Amino acid sequence: MPKLEHDGEVYVLDLGDGENRFTKDWLAEVNALLSTVEAADGPKALVTVARGKIWSNGLDLDWMIAHTDELTDYLGSVQALFARVLTLPLVTVAALQGHAFAGGAMLGLAHDFQVMRADRGFWCLPEVDLRLPFSVGMSSLISARLPARTAAEAMVTGRRYGGTEALAAGIVDAVAAAGVTDVGEAQRAIETTAVEIARPLTGKASPALGVIKSRLHAATVAALHAMEQVGL
Repeated sequence: MPKLEHDGEVYVLDLGDGENRFTKDWLAEVNALLSTVEAADGPKALVTVARGKIWSNGLDLDWMIAHTDELTDYLGSVQALFARVLTLPLVTVAALQGHAFAGGAMLGLAHDFQVMRADRGFWCLPEVDLRLPFSVGMSSLISARLPARTAAEAMVTGRRYGGTEALAAGIVDAVAAAGVTDVGEAQRAIETTAVEIARPLTGKASPALGVIKSRLHAATVAALHAMEQVGL
């Protein structure tokens, strides 16, 4: 399950060491930990990490297939998390040490900045191959956070981007751990890079920043909260 630590004024949210799919318990725990960060006084920023070969594979597809009558509520809770991260009143950095697929890739995009491992792991929106359309809110999030041509290519083709490709395409802001073969060492390098981005920005945390981000992303936030009826 997710856990929260901190490196000085930088809070580090660890999503876990498995597929980190968005189960109901996982979503509840992540939201609780975000509330802890929001309630903390003083300068702060957030770096979101994971362990192992996967940052997050997104939606809990097996549960969705078994609970089609609950899909709208479930996806609504996922999109509410995207909207929450997008508008947190502090600077956020996603440290993608491994694969970020589908909803996991979108959660990464909801952060202010993204760091990816240079030569291992993929960022991918495979919905076209899964025959799953993006919701209006998800489409808005992707379109708002990526260059237009990159968003179109990622959504229409399901391309898998390695770290250097993701950097060139404008998906991530930095890469790290090029040529590092040890998984733990690579993870530490990516986390360190993310913390180096976040630390100088801890003084930006304030309710005003939350308002700025809410207004900056107003159309996307509205689309994420206006969850349409869905079905498989």
